[in-house]
Amino acid sequence: MLGESTEKIITVAFAGSPNVGKSTIFNLLTGLSQHVGNWPGKTVEQKTGVLRHGSSVMNLIDLPGTYSLTANSVEEQIARDFLVKERPDVVVVVLNAASLERNLYLVAELIELAPRLVIALNMLDVAQQQGTKVNPKALASALNIPVIPMVATKNQGLRELVEVIAEEASKPMNSRRVKHIEADSGVKDTISHIEGLISDENMAPYPRHWAATKLLEGDSQISKLVREHLSIKQRSELDFFLKDQETCAVTIATLRFAWVKKMVALCQEKPPLGQVSLTERVDRVATHPIWGVVVLVAIIALVFWLVYSIGVPIRDFLDSHLIQAGRELIFAQLYSLPDWLQSFLADGVLGGAGTVLTFVPILFLFFFAWGFLEDVGYTARVAFVADRFMHLLGLHGKSVLPLVLGFGCNVPAVMGTRIIESERARLLTMLLAPLVPCTGRMAVITLIAAAFFGRQATLISLGIVIFSILMLIGSGIIMNRFIVSGERAALIMELPLYHLPHLRVISLTSWQRTVAFIKRAGTIILIVAIVVWLLSRFPGGSIGESYLAQIGRWLEPVGRLMGLNWQMMVALLSSFIAKENTIATLGVLFGGGGVGLTEALRGVLTYGSALAFLVLQVLFIPCAATVAVIRQETRSWAWTAFSIGFQLVLSFAMAILIFQIAELIISRL
Repeated sequence: MLGESTEKIITVAFAGSPNVGKSTIFNLLTGLSQHVGNWPGKTVEQKTGVLRHGSSVMNLIDLPGTYSLTANSVEEQIARDFLVKERPDVVVVVLNAASLERNLYLVAELIELAPRLVIALNMLDVAQQQGTKVNPKALASALNIPVIPMVATKNQGLRELVEVIAEEASKPMNSRRVKHIEADSGVKDTISHIEGLISDENMAPYPRHWAATKLLEGDSQISKLVREHLSIKQRSELDFFLKDQETCAVTIATLRFAWVKKMVALCQEKPPLGQVSLTERVDRVATHPIWGVVVLVAIIALVFWLVYSIGVPIRDFLDSHLIQAGRELIFAQLYSLPDWLQSFLADGVLGGAGTVLTFVPILFLFFFAWGFLEDVGYTARVAFVADRFMHLLGLHGKSVLPLVLGFGCNVPAVMGTRIIESERARLLTMLLAPLVPCTGRMAVITLIAAAFFGRQATLISLGIVIFSILMLIGSGIIMNRFIVSGERAALIMELPLYHLPHLRVISLTSWQRTVAFIKRAGTIILIVAIVVWLLSRFPGGSIGESYLAQIGRWLEPVGRLMGLNWQMMVALLSSFIAKENTIATLGVLFGGGGVGLTEALRGVLTYGSALAFLVLQVLFIPCAATVAVIRQETRSWAWTAFSIGFQLVLSFAMAILIFQIAELIISRL
């Protein structure tokens, strides 16, 4: 019939363990069609996108990274529930060719759930760098599943993957006979007996055979689901039988691992025994108890040195040719407009949000440097090296991963604590995450450090970062001992292989993060800049008699203890909305005198008060977005209030102490 759509809708789910390049493949296929939200009823990020291929429209879903489908975490539960309940047309499982043995365990579980399975064998270049040879055809033959060799970062295999997905989607369900794991008669009989104790109706939508296997493995979610539909007598019978079969779970896991070893032996050729790989050689230093810490500090110092050396001159150029020249142009070309409107455009809009935009080059460089370390495989070593120190806080190295995210933004740092299984460790990590200096704080630190400390800006900034980390450690020790109680957990994680970075992918990711920052600067920060400008103009038109001045003067007695006037206190308060707003507010308050912001600040701060302001800024209360996420994740206003109160007291106490010490030292020089 005319007008009817002939497009075929295909649902494709992407599954895989962490560090396999799954998100890279997904991003390259979806491009600008990607949508990011949350899974219904969950706080885990959901990525969906659309890809058109011929007459087909593929709805792509990026499932959370997981090593298995046993629901020990929210991510594992989401992945398997989507596979079972939504029944995607095709499941693409992405494997890291350099870590094939670890990744194939997930395949061993997926072949029991996914009727149409495609394997994307990614990172073949990394495997080759490590001296490992993988035969994709041999793996495909052994599994009777399509295997696409890929190097996603170089666009190799993407077209072939899409074509195979379309081809598999056109075939009838279960048309391909996948080679399942063979179990001995004892295990088969045990599973069959459990199947007899439960019914298909009780297990819907899970397959009964699969559910019976999970019951043997002690899966808590399946166990709860089954017991909800059984009588007391049936529950007792099931529990009694499972109690006598406790060794069966070990047997099933052993069978899976044996199957994995068999598959690996058929398709992989490793370097000769005794040959030391590049990863092993580098890790002898990078993960060393002492030298690993030295390397970590050196890398952080190098990152900030590069950012300052390249980014600060660009920022100064933009400040001179964009902000100051723009202000002059507004006053020169729009002289016929009312004075208040000229001031609004020059000081409120351009001097506020515009000043923040001058820091875009610095932020891009920071994102690029961090993306470089992430792509090389070093960021996982950060967690490993930090593990022994995290034990002082009652945590383990895994808590470092969300804390590291805090260097970009504290919001994803708090949300990233979901990877931590222990509720106690998760809560403690959330309370400590806002003490990590985010890019917003670093933007302010960059401005003040460059203005007052010149060539020593890199050293001062590194010192502030180290100081904030020391405060984090000290706060963690106090909270661990006196405030947050519970059991401690050990660190279990995978260290990915080192490999050559892919600059194109790093650049794309850095640009996406930078654009997200620009959008933020164009919305919330602009609004706050305008509000600050309004408060600085009313009721009398003069900043000195404005509402803003009244608020600042009320806080000035506290500010004097740190050498700060009311303008600096007001700028600090505005950082509650977003840390970058400190710069926007300073731009409004000091941008009207016809001089650059840096020169204006030098006239109101001393070296001691500038240092105190840096400490105050890096430790001050979390921004509004972070506070909202802490409330969301803890589901407690009490813990949220504690987070705010603790950092408020800590920041003022440390800033006052630093200022008094600095002034005492300077006075004696």
